[in-house]
Amino acid sequence: MGMYAQQVVQKQDAKSIEYARALITRPSITPEDAGCQDWLIEQLKRLGYSCQQFEVNGVSNLVARIGQGGKNIGFVGHTDVVPPGPLDKWRTSPFEPTIQDDFLIGRGSADMKTGLAAMLSAFERFTNAGGAMNNTFYWLITSDEEGEAEYGSKWIVEYLAKQNVALDMCIVGEPSSTHKTGDAIKLGRRGSLSGKLIVYGKQGHVAYPQYAVNAIHIMGKIVAGLQAIEWDSGTSDFPGSSLQVTHVESGTFTDNLVPGQCEVCFNIRYSARYDREQLNIKVSEVIEKITDNFKLSWDRPCDPYLTSTKSNGCLIEAIEKAIHLNTGSFPILSTSGGTSDGRFYASSETQVVEIGVPNQTIHQVNERIQITDLVLLENIYTDLLTELL
Repeated sequence: MGMYAQQVVQKQDAKSIEYARALITRPSITPEDAGCQDWLIEQLKRLGYSCQQFEVNGVSNLVARIGQGGKNIGFVGHTDVVPPGPLDKWRTSPFEPTIQDDFLIGRGSADMKTGLAAMLSAFERFTNAGGAMNNTFYWLITSDEEGEAEYGSKWIVEYLAKQNVALDMCIVGEPSSTHKTGDAIKLGRRGSLSGKLIVYGKQGHVAYPQYAVNAIHIMGKIVAGLQAIEWDSGTSDFPGSSLQVTHVESGTFTDNLVPGQCEVCFNIRYSARYDREQLNIKVSEVIEKITDNFKLSWDRPCDPYLTSTKSNGCLIEAIEKAIHLNTGSFPILSTSGGTSDGRFYASSETQVVEIGVPNQTIHQVNERIQITDLVLLENIYTDLLTELL
């Protein structure tokens, strides 16, 4: 692996601050893009990219490309953000990016418009420095990461396959760090699977329980059984698996009515030790011991993924070196947290690593990051591109 040519920029010269503010100003609540990708296309074309934008069932997807031959390297991200929540709780308007006490405040400041801004600025610096483009680089951006994600990155992956494009590496700009940019990177994520269970009893009057079958009582036994499932306690690669009940519903409340139906929603976060079929079997076995009068359905499946630290031309190693060059430390390798679009791109042939700003305030009121963390990410991305391209 070649030597890095470190390119350090200070706060007063960092274009990523300007670019982040330009993106945060656009209120791109899922699945709306609100012009973010149009703005990105304008910037990317200026740097020599060929750009294609696709509207798929209300979702905006951007595929931009530069370079020829060599490895196919992708930068994966999203322009959409979650709703701001109660506006009266914000220090400033969520879509009017504001800098206070070295913090950039605004919806998307952490998740993940600063990631987009830092990569754009880094690529601009790489280009202006006359960097040799020895590989092919893609921007793969969607406006539906925070939502159902059915027509976002999943669609982009299918589109690339139809174009016979196989990615060798993907850098995901999600906020992966904990306290300081570069202190942690994500080399994988646990899987997620949501379930809905409906059990059926017999409705009746509470004064005559002998003529009724209380669906809540049945469900209570099932929930206890689900909580008693023994999951794996985790490995060096993944946190342990777990099941959490997220909603209970038994119809309109009446205090003299025995409910004849009860519905429970739950979510399982699971390691690579399990697949969807194994999860279905474990849950179904618990239910079937208690009742045969039920309906179980599954939704929003997200498979786990893990990038090996021993991959050829290792992306993890390149990111570690770029981080060490800029911070003097090596990052923690983590798989913690929720799901990300990295799952759609990961495969035995594609290395996927997430590297971004700290995630302490993502989805919160007064979402914010320190300006120094944004500038540091720009510098890390610049050195990473210098090595990879």
